[in-house]
Amino acid sequence: MTKVRRFCISALAAIALSFAGLATSPAAELGAVIRDVQPKIVKIYGAGGYRGLEAYQSGFLISAEGHVLTAWSYVLDTDYITVTLNDGRKFEEVKLLGADPRLELAVLKLDATDLAHFDLTKAAVAEPGARVLAFSNLYGVAFGDEPASVQHGVVSTVTKLNARRGVFATPYEGPAYVLDAMTNNPGAAGGALVDYQGRLLGMLGKELRHAQSNIWLNFAIPAAELRATVDAIVAGKYVRKPADEAAAKIADPHNLDLLGVSLVPDVLQRTPPYVDAVAPESPAAAAGIRPDDLFLFVNNRITQSCEAVRNELAAVHRVDPVRVTVLRGQELIEATLTLPKPAATSSTKPAAGGAAP
Repeated sequence: MTKVRRFCISALAAIALSFAGLATSPAAELGAVIRDVQPKIVKIYGAGGYRGLEAYQSGFLISAEGHVLTAWSYVLDTDYITVTLNDGRKFEEVKLLGADPRLELAVLKLDATDLAHFDLTKAAVAEPGARVLAFSNLYGVAFGDEPASVQHGVVSTVTKLNARRGVFATPYEGPAYVLDAMTNNPGAAGGALVDYQGRLLGMLGKELRHAQSNIWLNFAIPAAELRATVDAIVAGKYVRKPADEAAAKIADPHNLDLLGVSLVPDVLQRTPPYVDAVAPESPAAAAGIRPDDLFLFVNNRITQSCEAVRNELAAVHRVDPVRVTVLRGQELIEATLTLPKPAATSSTKPAAGGAAP
């Protein structure tokens, strides 16, 4: 089934539900909930736009000061992220505060105040059978002050995605709400899942397809799984180091040669830091690093390019261990690279008034 057909079916289902009426909530009350949630949803634009890679996705505000929670993806792999609010206001100087590929989330920061937002500390929990609403800018149909798309659905089950490894390719292994609504559409990732009271339940996941049957999985990551990492990012962890800070190099830093790693040729401004080769019996080999691994983090800092990896290593003294996170296929690998300690040298102190024997 094509994505366009899935979108059409989803739209028709939403319309049918709207006309049929909802047994558990009057239409007027549900309309008020939708109007309350819409100002908290944002449209995000960034990298992409070629080879079938859409340059847009969804997100939602989690603070009055402009913090945005969204899905971690290639769309954010640029210095020019744009966010458009529900009222049409456009922010072009958006900061990527941090990301965690293990949870496939990222946090952005707008220069704004007094914004309608979700409070993660007040997020709700859904059980199977719960009726839900999914808000997102699927297919990028909204550009300015148009409202986000809303889909009615039900939580089919609550399960762990690690039971599906090898079937659905995703690094996320935690609990997930599996939905009967067709939320698995381009641009929907990072949208908000709420209950019929407008309480946040979770974040819509990225597109996943069954490896054998080609069936698409519609799911959301529960808010409870996201909160600790979001708090850490807002507090300053998992951040991308500014260029001027990275330039402050120390006297005896780590480097790729010392660690035994060769990255792919750095031919572009933002060449992804894939490992090209690993020297035998090197610290990288001892830590289990392999060719084709993709560096994601060095000491909890995002490394989105070969240059970023080199800059992060230049800020770590070579006597200190280097913690890295790499992506191998769809599996996240964490490793610690340590240079061997120099061999101790012994010397005999000359006796007073004479040479050493």
